[in-house]
Amino acid sequence: MRAVLEARRKAAAVRVEELEAELERVREALADAEEVFRRRAIGLEQYLEALAEEEAPADTAAGPSRRKPVGPRRAVPHRENAAGLEDLSADYQAVMAAAAEAGADGLGARRAAVVLGWDSASASRVEGARARLKRLVERGWLIEEKPGRFTLPEQHDDAPGQPGGGS
Repeated sequence: MRAVLEARRKAAAVRVEELEAELERVREALADAEEVFRRRAIGLEQYLEALAEEEAPADTAAGPSRRKPVGPRRAVPHRENAAGLEDLSADYQAVMAAAAEAGADGLGARRAAVVLGWDSASASRVEGARARLKRLVERGWLIEEKPGRFTLPEQHDDAPGQPGGGS
């Protein structure tokens, strides 16, 4: 009886090792798939934004456009071309407020998804929030000194008293 139990224990140990190896392969495949998904989500958002900018009226000398933005998004202006946070959509303003609240620790994509009212357990929603954060970095509204942590630039008017924020 002891030999039978010992054989069963060894078989179970082998099965556990096989499953652990398979789990590691699946985790690696998932990480690769998430990276591809992240890149494609960012690409799609950039494409849609470019389309919206392309369809915007070219005569900006006459002042701000009276037309509503095309599609569900509003293009994010470059910070140097904006009067202030009021030029951002309400969602982007909420993200900026959360970044200010996060301070030096920085705002992560999962927290940004929560701020946007999205399900932070959904990888696609978190990646969508990350794409928005990256867009704010591209346009000069945020910086990403540490990977995945987004903070206000030190010279930002809404963040007085930060060390190193010289003129």
